Amino acid sequence: MAQGFLGSGMKFPPQIDPATGRFRVARGEESIRESIYLILMTQKTERWVRPEFGSSLMNYTFMDTGVTMLNLVSREIASDLMTQEPRISDVDIRIDAASKPGTLIIYIGYTVRETNVRDNLVFPFYLDTTWEEQEEETAETGE
Repeated sequence: MAQGFLGSGMKFPPQIDPATGRFRVARGEESIRESIYLILMTQKTERWVRPEFGSSLMNYTFMDTGVTMLNLVSREIASDLMTQEPRISDVDIRIDAASKPGTLIIYIGYTVRETNVRDNLVFPFYLDTTWEEQEEETAETGE
């Protein structure tokens, strides 16, 4: 019964099953996690047919990681997920800006409506790629 509501859809990123030659399918909770990822990675107005789909998360790239900005991001993500993913409820967003420079680690907790099971997703959002490039250079040169 839960499977019918949670549904299934093409796996993201698209993959071909070598045994059947057909597209691989995501089902149940995996489908919800992929949907959340797609919502966060799609910029609003990016899809012409559904301009309201997605989030404005990319607008926060290169911004300061102050408390006000983190609260705005958290509230916006929760709102976007609640309005665009009807299979979840009780969305809880926590953002860790201190663990890795230039990166926000976004912890997304939610309840699957049909099964009443609590699930979560960890989403790294890179504010600035220069930190990663500097770390790679340091590792290569050994400085």
